Amino acid sequence: MALFKRELTPAQVVKKAREDRFAARELIDGIFDGFFELHGDRFYGDDASVIGGVAELAGRPVTVIAIDKGIDLTDKLAKRNGSPEPYGYRKALRLMEQAAKFHRPIITLINTPGAFPGKTAEDQGQGAAIAESILASFKLPVPMIAIIYGEGGSGGALALATSDQVWMFKHATYSILSPEGFASILWKDAKRADEAAGVMGLTPKDLLEKQVIDQVIPEGRNHVRVFATIQSLLVKEVTALEQLTPHELLAQRRARFRAF
Repeated sequence: MALFKRELTPAQVVKKAREDRFAARELIDGIFDGFFELHGDRFYGDDASVIGGVAELAGRPVTVIAIDKGIDLTDKLAKRNGSPEPYGYRKALRLMEQAAKFHRPIITLINTPGAFPGKTAEDQGQGAAIAESILASFKLPVPMIAIIYGEGGSGGALALATSDQVWMFKHATYSILSPEGFASILWKDAKRADEAAGVMGLTPKDLLEKQVIDQVIPEGRNHVRVFATIQSLLVKEVTALEQLTPHELLAQRRARFRAF
C-alpha cells in the first residue's frame, strides 16, 4: 500500500491523467526494441491515433498497439486527442488477429477520453467496430496485457483492454465515461465533475481494490526507470501466461470479465 501513501484526490488524478506525461511513441521506444509500424485497416484507411506494429520484448516478438493523443496542436487535431475512428479500431483488430496467427503476445497501451463521437464515426459503424474488437479479444489464444497510461475512457478504452490483465499507471483513470458526463447525467450540472470523480471509483487504487485491474505502475520523472519496470513486469507476466494452454488462457480471460 506504500504506492498510495501520498495519493491524490480523485479529481487531481483526473487532471493528472489528462496531462501529456507520457507519449505513445516514447513508451513504445522505451519498453520495446525494433518497433516496425504497420498501417491501415484494409478497408477504409489508416487512423493516426492508433499506432500498431511488431516489436521485441526482451528478444520475444510481440504485437504492440497504442492509442496516441499526439504531441503538438496539429498532431492532436489529426488524432482527435486520442479518440479513434472505427477504422482505427479495425486496424487494431487486424493486428491482433495477425498476432494470434503468428503466436505473438499482444500488448496494448491506452490513453483515450473515448472513441470519436462524431458523425463520420457513426456513419462508419463506431459501435460495431468496438464490439467486434471486444468479441474477438475473447477468442485470441495468445497472451494479452493492456496498460492504461493516461485516460481509459468508456468503450473506446475497453476495445483494447479486453485482455488477460489490465494495468494502470499510478496517475491514470479508467471509467465508463468522463466525470463531466457523469455529473451532467446524474446532477444535470457538468460543473460538479470533481464531485463526480470522487464517487465514480475511477482511480487505480479504487480499481485495484475491486480487482478490476491487476497492477499499478509507479510513476516518476525518471521515465527510463518507469520503462524498465514495465518491461520487467511484462516479461514476467507474459512468460507466466505462455505456460497456459490456449483453452486455459481463454477460459481464464472469459472468467475474468464474467466476474463483473
